[in-house]
Amino acid sequence: MNSAQLLPAIRDLYSRLPETHCLEPWELQHILFSLGYTDDLAGEAQIAAAVEVARSDWPQWRAA
Repeated sequence: MNSAQLLPAIRDLYSRLPETHCLEPWELQHILFSLGYTDDLAGEAQIAAAVEVARSDWPQWRAA
């Protein structure tokens, strides 16, 4: 999965399961794979970058 596909997957995950917004990239890696968002395990660095963008889109998801 490339970064362009990962960002929409994380945004969708956050909208369906808002409790996942505080998870670390290594935890999201497993959740994205387990829930079928990805066919293989995405890299933690890619996930971290997509999370940063997704969290900047929604101010209520930013860390305090």
